Amino acid sequence: MNHELKMIPAREPPVMAVGVLAWIRNNLFASTLSTVATLLIVYGLFLSIPPLVQWALVDATWFGVDSNACNREGACWAFVTARLDQFIYGFYPAEHQWRPNLFFAQLAVLVLWLSLKGTPGKQWVLGYSLLLMPFVSWFLLYGDLPGLEKVETHQWGGLMLTLLLALCGMIASLPFGVLLALGRRSNMPVIRSLCTAYIELWRGVPLITVLFMASVMLPLFVPEEVVFDKLLRALIGIILFQSAYMAEVVRGGLQAIPKGQFEAFNSLGLSYWQGMIMIILPQAMRLVIPGVVNTFIALFKDTSLVLVIGLFDLLAIIQAGLNDPAWLGNSVEGYLFAGFVFWIFCYGMSKYSQRLEQQLHQGR
Repeated sequence: MNHELKMIPAREPPVMAVGVLAWIRNNLFASTLSTVATLLIVYGLFLSIPPLVQWALVDATWFGVDSNACNREGACWAFVTARLDQFIYGFYPAEHQWRPNLFFAQLAVLVLWLSLKGTPGKQWVLGYSLLLMPFVSWFLLYGDLPGLEKVETHQWGGLMLTLLLALCGMIASLPFGVLLALGRRSNMPVIRSLCTAYIELWRGVPLITVLFMASVMLPLFVPEEVVFDKLLRALIGIILFQSAYMAEVVRGGLQAIPKGQFEAFNSLGLSYWQGMIMIILPQAMRLVIPGVVNTFIALFKDTSLVLVIGLFDLLAIIQAGLNDPAWLGNSVEGYLFAGFVFWIFCYGMSKYSQRLEQQLHQGR
């Protein structure tokens, strides 16, 4: 008997198996509990979103010279727009605000250069970002150079100061934390004990205490004729504090590396530092990307604590603006603006770390 094989024509998939309807069914109404939760969330959004949009956008006042110009039924965003320059630059002189603008532009270009695929010379750009950008930014903003008038750090503030503190803290705490992590895993008892004591000491005190000590006690250890800038004291305190947390994150990555990797570079005749730099640390740093970024995000938010030593970052400058008699009663708008700015930068760092993990095939 001859049986001829005939191909069955392809049929269209069921309507509820693919597409938007399938996604809704599988993710929102997959079970009784999921259906109840979805309906409750939709009902909550129905109750909250329309009034929020009405208050924040429809009835909002966007421009004005004081609170009297605002519609009390909506948000008074005029508080933000009227004091936006101060929120960004602090008390930086208006005629020199091109210098912070140049700092912002430099930062944006470097971030885009390192983020976009296919851009050439990323190693050189990364080297400039880590080694030279903090010093270039400092001299650009501080001045006291030919062609650049000196602007004292007590005039710095707002978003500019927040970004400067966060960037310098991130860039300096990472290599210091790597050295501390290596020291804590060292075979030399003295080095291991010193690094362990340093890490546990700084992790055992709150950052606000560290800032007080940096502001009050650090000048006692330098000669009287040496003027130690308050901003530099805050930076030193933040770096010393954050490097201890970074060390523990890196140590977790080092402990995850199989022992065979260490034996491999020893069998190749590589020195300790050659093996660490070329073999161990690249693998360990790839493992701890989420932890490192989480530490950076915490550092970025902790910069608001510099208010206790008289530095006016973004949050502090907004709080100072709320004490202006012309803008009393606008704390909700001010804090919402501050929260939105912090969220933008933290969310950006989080998304970039996820993209970096995917590029390095961390999931494998």
